[in-house]
Amino acid sequence: MRNFILFIRRFFNLILFLALEIVCIILIERTNTLQGNDIVSSANTVSGIVYKKQSDVVYYFGLRKMNDSLLNENAHLRNEIDHLHSIDTLKDSMVHKRINPTDSNIHIVKFADYKYRTARVINNSTNASDNYITINRGSNDGIAKNMAVISGTGIVGRVEHVSAHFSSVLSILSSKQKVSAKLKDGTNGYIVWDEKQPDALLMTDVPQQVKVKKGDSIYTAVFSIFSPDILIGTVVRTEAVKKNTMQLIYLQSSTNFHNLQYVYVIENKMVTEKKQLEDSSAKK
Repeated sequence: MRNFILFIRRFFNLILFLALEIVCIILIERTNTLQGNDIVSSANTVSGIVYKKQSDVVYYFGLRKMNDSLLNENAHLRNEIDHLHSIDTLKDSMVHKRINPTDSNIHIVKFADYKYRTARVINNSTNASDNYITINRGSNDGIAKNMAVISGTGIVGRVEHVSAHFSSVLSILSSKQKVSAKLKDGTNGYIVWDEKQPDALLMTDVPQQVKVKKGDSIYTAVFSIFSPDILIGTVVRTEAVKKNTMQLIYLQSSTNFHNLQYVYVIENKMVTEKKQLEDSSAKK
């Protein structure tokens, strides 16, 4: 108590001054004069700035939850789109009728059944001859070996090793990776890494008579491990191979491997049946 009294005595003049200032401001504000309006306006401005800063802080800490929500929504939309793309239907040459996949009277023939799962990249290499990516999803999350992995902008690689909670993905930036691809006219070829820089890819086995222009898009083929029509990259230039009638197509990868944070793991539920059939046919 003694210290409190000493504090009041020491700063009495300052405390009195501040108290009188507060009383004056209140009186001016209540009289509704021009000065009072200015005070109210200034107070509202300060309050607005404080509330905006508070909103920015809440928004920043909510970004992760918001991002996860968007990723899950994108995965759901990809599942819906691929559900339609994986249906094999025949069109009558005389009659064009829209086919509804949910119609119970129509027999639907599917060649794939894709399911997308979101994952976060927790480790990534781009400088080795065979680059790997580690994601925070494993067998407990339904991930299995040889599942395809893509980003929001293009292909990434395939799952190579799986533990309970993590998976190792062999990137397309690897000498071991070869991806079936197609041009916009349907011509098929293979995508390999140029092994010079993380965003440089090569498309091989394309005949020279096929016209390819700079800026053309290259997509995954229907018989690759990836779902069809996923963007791989855009054409930078072409080069004729002198020893045969083929050409090399240099691509700019659509996936930015330097800033890869989130990916989608694709499960094709019909791939096991397809592989078993192909293996049994190869043994005969």
